Amino acid sequence: MGCSLPVRDQNLVTASYKAADALIAGAKELHLLDEQPRKNGIYTQQPILITSFVNIDDLQQSSTFGRIIGEQIGSRIAQQGYKVIEMKMRTGSIFVQEHTGELVLSRELREISYQHDAYAVVVGTYADSKDSAYVTAKLVRAKDSVVLSSYDYKVAVGPDTKQMLRKKR
Repeated sequence: MGCSLPVRDQNLVTASYKAADALIAGAKELHLLDEQPRKNGIYTQQPILITSFVNIDDLQQSSTFGRIIGEQIGSRIAQQGYKVIEMKMRTGSIFVQEHTGELVLSRELREISYQHDAYAVVVGTYADSKDSAYVTAKLVRAKDSVVLSSYDYKVAVGPDTKQMLRKKR
């Protein structure tokens, strides 16, 4: 009987940056007004809101893991030249709601998007398992909750990530 090696944490920054790159690349086919500067079909100066990622089993619950993934994806999108607005507010304000089996932006989040003239919102969910966390990131058009692009990925969960998953808020 062999002993199993402990799972090592995956580099969350690398995984988050890859997710951000995929979200932006996936939105290339958007047709917007031509007079504004844009990259990959998204206006670079039209704000994109960033939210904390939530636990798929409780859409009103996040963790250190969910917050850091949102932070890192937002950081990468800003590095690429997009105007990014963070959503650091009370829990009920920033998350998506479950509605007939689909995720839609909460009314309050839509109102905040309107106030900031935001074109899109980055939202996401995660599910943790024994040795992995499964993450879904979506770039959602603020005015109508249409998913413009999405990216699914898995990260190895070692002791550091496991601790971040336990710290809930």
